[in-house]
Amino acid sequence: MERRTFLRGAVIGSSAAAFGGTLMHGAAYAAPAQPGAGPHGALGAADANGIMLPSGFTSRVIARSGQTVSGTSYAWHSAPDGGACFADGSGWIYVSNSEINPSGGASAVKFNSSGTVTGAYRILSGTRQNCAGGKTPWNTWLSCEEVSLGYVYETDPYGVNAAVQRPAMGRFKHEAAAADPVRQVVYLTEDETNGCFYRFIPTTWGNLSAGTLQVLKAGTATSGSFTWQNVPDPDGSPTATRSQVSGSKKFNGGEGCHYANDTVWFTTKGDNRVWQLNLTNNTYELAYDDSLVPGGAAPLTGVDNVTGSSYGDLYVVEDGGNMEICVITPDDVVAPFLRITGQSSSEITGPAFSPAGNRLYFSSQRGTSGSSSGGITYEVTGPFRV
Repeated sequence: MERRTFLRGAVIGSSAAAFGGTLMHGAAYAAPAQPGAGPHGALGAADANGIMLPSGFTSRVIARSGQTVSGTSYAWHSAPDGGACFADGSGWIYVSNSEINPSGGASAVKFNSSGTVTGAYRILSGTRQNCAGGKTPWNTWLSCEEVSLGYVYETDPYGVNAAVQRPAMGRFKHEAAAADPVRQVVYLTEDETNGCFYRFIPTTWGNLSAGTLQVLKAGTATSGSFTWQNVPDPDGSPTATRSQVSGSKKFNGGEGCHYANDTVWFTTKGDNRVWQLNLTNNTYELAYDDSLVPGGAAPLTGVDNVTGSSYGDLYVVEDGGNMEICVITPDDVVAPFLRITGQSSSEITGPAFSPAGNRLYFSSQRGTSGSSSGGITYEVTGPFRV
């Protein structure tokens, strides 16, 4: 799919609706007929769970930190963060990280074909501040430690095989991972104010025990061409991986990462941007930059985790802001999809679609309490575009 770069009041390419308004070939920002309305319509009043949703969508609570998951004897972890869904026969599994240090890790909730919870269990223990991660094409979950010299752990969502540390993927302040089956690489973000963007090339696709870590090289502009260069010392000691390659492009606080259709998107929280790498021609550009929205009317603030629907919509969650999940459509509409009310001291994490694409899972990391022990994991069901 094509996406264009947002510049001050213009969309490069053809005309497109953007930021919930109209930006056409340099025209001034114009408010839409329904302010804030995206492809699913405007948000309604908050439901019983405190979530504002478009018409036709409903929410339910799946789990609460420190409480047993309904129908199981398993107590849900604190500070739920990055997540992903995996097919499981006629049902599915939702995996969620725990961003606490020490004793982070990850857990899983199992659903049958009707969406009823049938089990919950631990898949990773004894790790530190597991923030985001990514799903592999061979159905494992990469859980990433957001600490200095952190590791990537490859885990089994089905709870059969023990988790495995993957040091070849580099030791740095990991955030998210996104697998690219076409180029047979895994992209990695780094949560540092002067962090880099990496890719890991496994020696054998499907086996992450060995391979080559590379860093993206580019200029200082917000668009242009890029190349990759090997990181000489992936263990990051004594020199941090982000400081080993001259000309490596710096990004201000790398967060979520998503791959689809020869494109990888990732977010940077320090400057509230969504970046886009066009992998067929090795160019990069901005898919979203709140500072370029006229009049301070940016609908998306505090960018964090990101996922995509099979239709091609991107769903970006907010760390703070007004606690929204916003959608960026293929024709560049940017608008709220949902808003969590009464939880201003929290952040939204872990967006992931069920295999059928009609259920979206995510968490409020600190819930109404503002504490890591108050996390809430939700499901939203409705007529998503698939």
